[in-house]
Amino acid sequence: MKKFRFYIDFEKEEKWLNQMLIQGWELCKKSYGYKFYKIAPNNTIIKIDYRTFKNNRDFEDYLALFRDSGWEHISGSKYSGTQYFKRVNENGDTDIFSDTPSKAARYKRLSNMWLTTAISYFPIFIALILTKAINITAFLNPRELYYTPGLWERTGVYFWKAFLFETPFAVMRGGVWLFLPVLMVLYLAFAIKAEKHYRKTNVE
Repeated sequence: MKKFRFYIDFEKEEKWLNQMLIQGWELCKKSYGYKFYKIAPNNTIIKIDYRTFKNNRDFEDYLALFRDSGWEHISGSKYSGTQYFKRVNENGDTDIFSDTPSKAARYKRLSNMWLTTAISYFPIFIALILTKAINITAFLNPRELYYTPGLWERTGVYFWKAFLFETPFAVMRGGVWLFLPVLMVLYLAFAIKAEKHYRKTNVE
């Protein structure tokens, strides 16, 4: 079974995944969606960390540390960031974090990732404006998205026929030009939200 959801709050994501466990569905892979397989009810617990690694050795050492503590790695790679673990030792700890600061730090790493991604798109956006691939004045004057000669001088049915015909194309042009700035704003919002979770978790 596959489900599609998006989370920034790790606690909410863990709660949902563990509710799926209670219903007999265990996470086996997370990429663009959550892939589950049917299991018999058990006492396992799923927990989430957020880390990326520069090389395979550091990643393997990281996984070995969790294995030694009774946690099995379910999904995630050295580049994916989000790492999913399930408890395989029923007598082990019920959490993968030893203290509040380390638990909160995963949100800080997540916030930094979203912020870095947003900033990385900025020079691309500026370059597209400078090369006139994006018409920045069209954001202030949407009429520039319409290319039909003399459109705004037409009246009556001639205007509406031309206007309605070109509007879908104008919307597509504007949508393409808005894609990068919207993406940057969205990533900044994700970074701010993750930062809020970091501060909240760090004081609990």
